[in-house]
Amino acid sequence: MELIDNLKNVEENIAKACEKAGRNRDEITLIAVSKTKPVEMLQTIYDQNIRDFGENKVQEMCDKIEVLPDDIRWHMIGHLQTNKVKYIVGKTALIHSVDSLHLAKEIEKQAAKKDVTVSILVEVNIAEEESKFGIRKEETMELIRQIAELPHLHIEGLMTIAPFVENPEDNREYFRQIRQLSVDIKAQNIDNVSMDILSMGMTGDYMVAIEEGATMVRVGTGIFGERNYNI
Repeated sequence: MELIDNLKNVEENIAKACEKAGRNRDEITLIAVSKTKPVEMLQTIYDQNIRDFGENKVQEMCDKIEVLPDDIRWHMIGHLQTNKVKYIVGKTALIHSVDSLHLAKEIEKQAAKKDVTVSILVEVNIAEEESKFGIRKEETMELIRQIAELPHLHIEGLMTIAPFVENPEDNREYFRQIRQLSVDIKAQNIDNVSMDILSMGMTGDYMVAIEEGATMVRVGTGIFGERNYNI
C-alpha cells in the first residue's frame, strides 16, 4: 500500500540521517502532518505505530480528535488565532506556533480556566520571510523571558518553518542558527524554560534538519502525498 511504503521510506531516511549525524533514532519524533487528509488515512498510519500527528487548523484537529484513538499526541503546527485557543487547550500534546506574548497570554488564560499546563514551542521566523509567521531571531530571548512568567505554560523549545527550497542544503544554515539560538537560550537557565525540542524540517529537508539537531520533524507530503486544497 502506497501510504505504508511512503512511511517506510521516511523512516529509512530518518535512520540514514541519524547515522550520518551520529545520533540515536530515539532522539527524533516523526510528526505525521495530516492536514486536509481523511481520518481513514490517519488510521492507516496510526496502525503503523505512529502516535504523533500535526494539524494546521483548529476545527479540523477537533473533528479528528473526536473520532480517532485517544492515545494520539496532537500537535498544533499552524498559525493559531487567539479566538480559537479555547478549543484546543488541554487537547494538544504541544503547540508549536506561539509567536507573540498576546497569544501566549490567551493560552495562559484558557489553561488556568481548565487547570492544565500547556506545553509550547516558540516559533522563530529564522529566514525573516514576509509570508511566514514567527518572530525574528533577535526578539526570541525577550519573548521567552516574558512567556516564562506565565504559570500555566511551559516552553519546551523552538520551532521554525524554513524556506521552501529545491535543494535542502540551502536550509542547513537556518537549521544551524535555530540550533545555536536554542543553545544560547538554554545557557540562560530561565525558570520554566527547557530547550529539549527543536521542531524543524519538513518533507523537503527533514534529513538535513536531523543532521543539524532537529528533535521533531513534520512530514506531510512525504507520507500522505500531495495535499488536497479543495476540501
